[in-house]
Amino acid sequence: MTEHRPLHPRRSRRRAALAAGGFALALVVTGCGNGGNGTVDSSPAPEPSSQTSPPSTEVGEVPGGVTATQAQNLCSELEKQLQSWRTYTPTIGKAGLNGLVGEWITRNGLDPIAFLRDKSRIDTITQSACPDIREGAISALELPDLAAGLIGL
Repeated sequence: MTEHRPLHPRRSRRRAALAAGGFALALVVTGCGNGGNGTVDSSPAPEPSSQTSPPSTEVGEVPGGVTATQAQNLCSELEKQLQSWRTYTPTIGKAGLNGLVGEWITRNGLDPIAFLRDKSRIDTITQSACPDIREGAISALELPDLAAGLIGL
């Protein structure tokens, strides 16, 4: 009578992926609260400051509205994940992409709402700063572009 197993292996994977995606979303939402306060000394909200990582205009700015250093940080983080994204299912990798981008936005004091409104900025930044790494991530995650893998960001 208990011949039926209620959980199918694919459903278990989907649930795991959804849980990972929810966790990534929680990281992004948490980052929204901290980034808006400017309490971290790396880049507070005021624009006229001459800190090393203001969100708008800086000498080393790349397409996408971030500094060359910020873009390189994103590229480095993406590159570190490429092998695991090739190993795991694309669904799990997409959750990892969301967490990585959310943490990068928070760590660099960037405006998460601006990235929420224009997810393609991640593609613009990576296309300019590290096109090979971007292509590797797109291939591993089976996406048309990185923006397509960003959920709730």
